[in-house]
Amino acid sequence: MITAENRTRGILWMLATMVCFITLDTIMKYLLQTYSLVEVTWARFFFASLMAVMVCGKNLPQLAISHSPKIQSLRSVLLMTTTGLFNAGIMSVPLATGTTIMFMSPILVTLLSIVVLGEQVGLRRWAGIILGFTGALIVMRVWDTGAHGLKFGALFLLAAAFTNASYQIATRQLRHDSPLTSLLFTAAAGALVTSIILPWFWTMPTPTGWLLLVASGIAGCLGHLCLIKAFQSAPASVVAPFSYSSIIWATLSGFIIWRDVPDVYTVVGAAMIIGSGLYIFLRERNLALKP
Repeated sequence: MITAENRTRGILWMLATMVCFITLDTIMKYLLQTYSLVEVTWARFFFASLMAVMVCGKNLPQLAISHSPKIQSLRSVLLMTTTGLFNAGIMSVPLATGTTIMFMSPILVTLLSIVVLGEQVGLRRWAGIILGFTGALIVMRVWDTGAHGLKFGALFLLAAAFTNASYQIATRQLRHDSPLTSLLFTAAAGALVTSIILPWFWTMPTPTGWLLLVASGIAGCLGHLCLIKAFQSAPASVVAPFSYSSIIWATLSGFIIWRDVPDVYTVVGAAMIIGSGLYIFLRERNLALKP
């Protein structure tokens, strides 16, 4: 039975999830000023893998076996691609802007569910999808080709939102694996692939660099563990909307470290994207409650 206490706990876990993920994003953006894209992405997965192994503990042999290895492999590739694209994007885009564009993922999930899962989407949710895409175009300033206009970084982030939506669609198709199995697979696969190409992009980190590289993996793993706890404590309809709190932490982090202040286009576009995402989410919840 889901009690009020459980709902509160679930919300707190989701807020903690967003803090962990924005901490991860901030560390990666900072490291990318000194180290290569491959090295930073490798650290995120490698040290997350080590932590995931420790979390699994004596249950590791059982949790390392998947009932859906093909879907797990696909999810791993999609998450690794999302991480690489996101890292490439935030190299030239403020963190708050990058986080805002990534809010397109829930909207893209609805769009992809039509093609991949064969779900029916009515006129109201189509209106929400169009509103969200309009907000993304405003954030990216597609009409402006000047210094403040469309950048490759924004395109990388939009691609990352798409692969992240595909990752979520693949996650929906998992039925029998433990969340820890999924965590282990995604972290280990990313670590394996990036380790193969790492020697060509390696720069010996400083002591501070090592500390931040390790911290990125810990933050990523903790974020996924908090996310698991959030959905175990309360229904998705309760906790999912609080994922939008990440824009607050991203804005604060960007201002404190890089003195980035979101402009009016980012604020207006973010409001449209978040509003669209919440509307689609609530609409899907209401439809799910119908017999």
